Amino acid sequence: MGLKECTIELDNPYNTYYAGQTVNGRVTFTFDSAKKIRGIVIKFAGEAETKWSITETKTDTNGKQYESTTNLTGQEEYFQIQYYLLGGKNAAEIELPAGQHTYPFTCALPPTLPSSFEGEWGFVRYTVKVTLDRPWKFDQDIKMAFTVISPVDLNLNPRVKDPFKLELEKKFCCFCCASGPLSVIVHVPVTGFVSGQSVPLTIECDNASNVRVNNITINLRKLLAFHVHTPRRETKRKKELITSVSMGPIEAGNSQTWQQFITIPPLPPSNLVNCGIIDVDYDIKVTAEASGMHADLDGNIPIVLGTVPLESFQPPPPYTDNPAVQVSDINVTETDPSMLPTQPVSPASPPSNGAGGALGWNIGDNKTYPNIPPPTFAETAYKAPTISGKNDSEFTRIVGGAEYAPRYPTYAFTPTAPPPPPSY
Repeated sequence: MGLKECTIELDNPYNTYYAGQTVNGRVTFTFDSAKKIRGIVIKFAGEAETKWSITETKTDTNGKQYESTTNLTGQEEYFQIQYYLLGGKNAAEIELPAGQHTYPFTCALPPTLPSSFEGEWGFVRYTVKVTLDRPWKFDQDIKMAFTVISPVDLNLNPRVKDPFKLELEKKFCCFCCASGPLSVIVHVPVTGFVSGQSVPLTIECDNASNVRVNNITINLRKLLAFHVHTPRRETKRKKELITSVSMGPIEAGNSQTWQQFITIPPLPPSNLVNCGIIDVDYDIKVTAEASGMHADLDGNIPIVLGTVPLESFQPPPPYTDNPAVQVSDINVTETDPSMLPTQPVSPASPPSNGAGGALGWNIGDNKTYPNIPPPTFAETAYKAPTISGKNDSEFTRIVGGAEYAPRYPTYAFTPTAPPPPPSY
């Protein structure tokens, strides 16, 4: 009896904000009987954590071996903001009658927050928790996660605007007779991309050897590094396959050229700027699989994943005498209506900061880049099984779903033919 239902609603339909924006929303409680409380507390928190366990074989003073498990952790706290929506720490007891009670809230996010991230051995996570402070009873908590994005404007990084050519070559030795070389060249016009964009690749294979190439595989990979510092410093690395395309075979003495695309799904931006315990990078691994017992030929193309695409990489809008329209000629696909922004939670809510429209588009906005459409915000594939933390009790209710996946800026581009490889 007592608390029947509780909800937390934010003024952005994606529950996603850029660092430095203001989060507005409301919490609503529904009681089926009168409720006595001291106050209602709201707490916003941003933190990162890495952790894993290792089991080692040790020897005691008697020479007997035993298994010892050590928990390794790393932690960073970015901000905590807490205040009372109703009542206070030393306030007199308040009795809330049965029915629905709604309280608006607001929180200005610091401008230097790292992007939200969820991984196997660590996370960067932002939460809002509302607590019913009850005298002489256990407090009741309601908790929800939301996404924060640290902008990565590719237009401000001159290194990602240049074309890149990966050249691989290998000679095989068969029955003591050297063959001609196997040569693989991969071109990309730039090395900076955003989620939703397709990476155009031109792959040239000249198999002058006498060894068959079974296939050439192009893998987009996420390169992760998790760092812990307690009780000792250690790093755990992981390479995750995001997507892959293959072509071939290429018979001995043959040559072939392909044009391929790798579409980038919703992913966190590179580097996790301002996070010191998790690193995120990306690359494209190229592998030519040789037949028989011969070793493969492989190499890597480093790429940077941003949140604002390269304006120079998009074709300019065609000339027209008609008034300008705020959509560029870049073959934008039709957006799913379910992904379009909606209105703020209600007229009774605190005023929206504009995030309910084209979220954060004043950061690298279409006034600066008129040929770039605003993004939508899509969930990434990796979900945290729970957002419950060590400071949560058995009375903590998770709202918005038990699992949580951050949302990242995603652009609705359709691929066009890759440009011809530049001359070097």
